[in-house]
Amino acid sequence: MAADFAAARLNMVESQVRTNDVTDVRIHDAMRAIPREQFAPSKAYQAYTDADLEYAPGRFLLRPREVSKLLQALKPMPGERALAIAAPYAAAVLEAMGLTVERLDDAGLTPGPGANYDLIVVEGAVTKAPTAWTAALGQGGRLGVIELEGVNGKAAMYDRAHDGVGRRTLFDGMAPVLEGFEPQHGFAF
Repeated sequence: MAADFAAARLNMVESQVRTNDVTDVRIHDAMRAIPREQFAPSKAYQAYTDADLEYAPGRFLLRPREVSKLLQALKPMPGERALAIAAPYAAAVLEAMGLTVERLDDAGLTPGPGANYDLIVVEGAVTKAPTAWTAALGQGGRLGVIELEGVNGKAAMYDRAHDGVGRRTLFDGMAPVLEGFEPQHGFAF
């Protein structure tokens, strides 16, 4: 029996996205259209579950709830320039919404110098967004990432203004930690 992925996409949007206060219909439309199973073909049957989906060793697609809430908070606009860090599904959603998207999925996950992105999205957790990521934001740019605060995860948004970069917490959210960004345990006085 073949899987009905179109029905699964619709169900995902109706039961995991819309019910979590994601009201941007552009996100709904993009998520209904993009075959999430293409990003993890060996786990296609899990693509629409309420779970993080490993697409490569140490790399995961965020749960539909988390990625949709994060994208809505970033307020993507057509024509903006975005960077998707370890975020192939979020990149596809942003492209469907009319953004120009560059993908970064190499070992260091560090954007090159001179970047001026309007929007940066990360599909994975870190303890704190690295300075290289906030430095890659252009004026008015926004970065969305899940940060770990002890055992809890919080989605955070960083905004670049003329006087610096601000941070605010968006919502509780969990994601697997990106490889290389694990919490550093040590002794403190």
